[in-house]
Amino acid sequence: MPATTGRPSVGIVSDDVLQRHRLQEAIARFGLEGCFSGDPERLLGYRQLPEARLWLVTLQDETDQAALFEHLLEGTDAPVLFGLDSAPKPGSTDYIRWERRLQDKLERHLGVLEELDTEADLEQLAVRLPEADAAPGLPRWIPPAAPDAPADEVWILGASLGGPAAVKEFLDHLPPGLPVGFIYAQHIDGNFTDVLTRVLGRHAHYQLRHATPGLQVANGDVVLLPVEHEWTLAKDGALEEQANPWPGPYGPSIDQVLLNVGEHYGARSHAILFSGMGNDGAIAAPLLRAYGSRIWVQDSASCANSSMPDSVAKTGCVSFTGTPRQLASELVKTIEESCLLKNRQQRNPA
Repeated sequence: MPATTGRPSVGIVSDDVLQRHRLQEAIARFGLEGCFSGDPERLLGYRQLPEARLWLVTLQDETDQAALFEHLLEGTDAPVLFGLDSAPKPGSTDYIRWERRLQDKLERHLGVLEELDTEADLEQLAVRLPEADAAPGLPRWIPPAAPDAPADEVWILGASLGGPAAVKEFLDHLPPGLPVGFIYAQHIDGNFTDVLTRVLGRHAHYQLRHATPGLQVANGDVVLLPVEHEWTLAKDGALEEQANPWPGPYGPSIDQVLLNVGEHYGARSHAILFSGMGNDGAIAAPLLRAYGSRIWVQDSASCANSSMPDSVAKTGCVSFTGTPRQLASELVKTIEESCLLKNRQQRNPA
């Protein structure tokens, strides 16, 4: 996990211990540092306030806090946000929405919180990562898939900060010929998508393709969704570009990708959430799981930032957690078991 040194500091004032704790957890997930967390009485004991870029104040009763308000307004030039909504129970849909509202308020005063991978980061990716080993062999029970045939199953790869390295490692450990296609939703500056395609395709056994109108996801495809506009699927599975931008602060919206892909593929669509900041995907992942889909996440220890996969895991819809290499191995195992089951059913029809 990268250090947060130099990140904006936030002061938290609340007369509710639970609310202080939840606010502390939330700002940490955004990569921010806390310079103070305490009740009003404790802050009033500071003759000089801690250095904060922003103060968050949530109180059960604001009617008798004139001294606190005066102390804050006289003691700092930093913005002070009063009257924040109480944080619901973590992991709930209400909490996810509350956290996004909080993020929006923070970004109005502090700027964009998510430090997306830069062009230099992506170029260094090829230098830092070792060349992929020889492609692992396809297990005997998985018949090689026709590369140009439309994929019967589609896996959504959702990632944000630190995602390119994780996704590359995942792809590098898949054997060619699997009967699946991938749709890749990566939060990234739109100017860097060509660099991302070049770097991730340098040693991978699966090549990235840019989404184009009319494209149907085929076996072996890794279709990278653009960040500018929302993309949906037609009745025949062809990709369609919409005129409207993706909802939410970042593109592509992983939540919206899960909803759009799930609407077409249903139980034949699955998702893996890799490294990233924030909680994109946490609202739609349980809805996708309701189709019977698999939802997997990268484990916290191997993430550059684990906020996004951790948010999805807290919803209770995740059935497997692992490193990128373990996720690749589990995917191969899952497909092999499915092929074995089909083989048995064909030999022993009911």
